[in-house]
Amino acid sequence: MILALYRALVTLAGPAIRLLLARRRARGKEDPERMGERRGIAGLNRPPGRLIWLHAASVGEAVSMLPVIEALHRRPGCRVLLTTGTVTSARLMASRLPAAAIHQFIPIDRPAWVRRFLDHWRPDLALWAESEFWPCLLQDTAARGIPMILLNGRVSDRSLARWSKLPGVIGPLLAGFSLCLGQTERDRARLERLGAQNTAHLGNLKFAAPPLPADPASLAALQSVLGDRQRWLAASTHDGEERLVGAVHRRLAADFPQLLTILVPRHPARGSAIAHDLRAQNLIVAVRSRGEMPSADTQIYLADTLGELGLLYRLAPLVLMGKSLIGQGGQNPLEPARLGAAVLFGPKMGNFIDIAGRMREAGAAIEVADEEALAAVLRERLANPALLAVEGERALKFASAEEGVLQAVIDAIAAWLPPEPEKDHAGA
Repeated sequence: MILALYRALVTLAGPAIRLLLARRRARGKEDPERMGERRGIAGLNRPPGRLIWLHAASVGEAVSMLPVIEALHRRPGCRVLLTTGTVTSARLMASRLPAAAIHQFIPIDRPAWVRRFLDHWRPDLALWAESEFWPCLLQDTAARGIPMILLNGRVSDRSLARWSKLPGVIGPLLAGFSLCLGQTERDRARLERLGAQNTAHLGNLKFAAPPLPADPASLAALQSVLGDRQRWLAASTHDGEERLVGAVHRRLAADFPQLLTILVPRHPARGSAIAHDLRAQNLIVAVRSRGEMPSADTQIYLADTLGELGLLYRLAPLVLMGKSLIGQGGQNPLEPARLGAAVLFGPKMGNFIDIAGRMREAGAAIEVADEEALAAVLRERLANPALLAVEGERALKFASAEEGVLQAVIDAIAAWLPPEPEKDHAGA
């Protein structure tokens, strides 16, 4: 009943949805050249043969799915269509996807637009990442007999509480999946409790991601400019955290006068406003999006660019994950750990609660409660390079611990994939 009501409401809400999309476009949250994709109008032709559709909501989910996409492309007869919902993820995937993969924006969850999308692409298999449960997309895909598999499924405390109140909605949606692979054993159990009928936990695909890439020339140029200056990085920060990072730098500046703080906001479009706020704190700021390089007197290097975290992580032995001190959810701590950086995060790591807890227990990361605690931890490590090196080694070891998860996942979904060609053992 509720699902039928939902479908009726989103059908009637067409004019309001179009108005919302127009407003999002005006704010830069939609690609003006690809607006049709949000209404299910394909921007590209469907390739011939078998097509696997993989949906990942945004940057983090899409990056964690890249190893899966690459593994699928190594299988003869597989082409992959990746859908995401954000402009940022689309821009990043343009440089990270295998050449043969296709990217489209996910259509808004409205029956007519979903039908148009499915009519054009006719996927043979649908893979869904983490926790994007759009009713029309899931119902209509299942109704066409297209097998669906949930990869790295995640059910947060908040989602569990919300979905538990709507068993008539989430139960049928999850029952449409042929297989649900939980990110953790707790996620697997929660998916089963909510109605998934075939569940398993094989590991977390975030461990399978390769190190973020870096342009060698850009890396060499920055390393030459920075020399042996002490530095740390605040990654993927959200509104309010930049001001806190600036205050921490001011606390440390007297003891470490050559300290450079590298600041990477989650949303680069906020760069100008962040630079203004930091300068209001009497901090000297260089802005990467303007082509500026840090000089000897630069205190904050504001890297308000997209897709350069791999470069910047390689410059910093100590990294704070954003959206964990102010905001909710945190960011992926495995990314800097995979490059040997010591990792810090705040108490609000709900999107990575299992990884964060395990990293703390293994001594591979440190949780800081607030600005004062962050300044104290930074001061201790900046004064003790040997301790910093040990913690970076622990982080790297932790991030490398589950590299076999990718093959386990591919093996689990192999029954829905084209068979691999038999190897010729003649002469062996």
